[in-house]
Amino acid sequence: MFVSSFLLLLWFNSINHLLYCMKIREIAAVLDAKIIVGEHRKGEDEVLKGFASDLMSDVLTLDEEKVLLITGLCNIQTIRTAEMANIDVILFVRNKEASEEMIELAEENDMVLMQSKFSMFKTVGLLYEAGMQPIY
Repeated sequence: MFVSSFLLLLWFNSINHLLYCMKIREIAAVLDAKIIVGEHRKGEDEVLKGFASDLMSDVLTLDEEKVLLITGLCNIQTIRTAEMANIDVILFVRNKEASEEMIELAEENDMVLMQSKFSMFKTVGLLYEAGMQPIY
């Protein structure tokens, strides 16, 4: 009984992962987003969940892996906060552009930075419609 339950749980988790993960290139396509840093990771790297916030204190409370951070806060502290929270894919909304300092720090940490012209509300809606799951 225990073995069959365990196998069922493994099967469910693998199916769940396949249904809800999105590759970086898929995210960029859904949002018509520009990849600023990390172009080399767009083909295989996956994101399991999305989190939208301009409050970096909320980002620091996360304990998840393979998260896309969606934010309109475009400064060096966003990169540093993401690094502390083990988030390596960041999407800036409202057409915010990363500074050279931000780009250098993201490259040093092997992060992906993207920018979208859409509002945070529209961005989150499009990603949810495409199958991305929220953390909460």
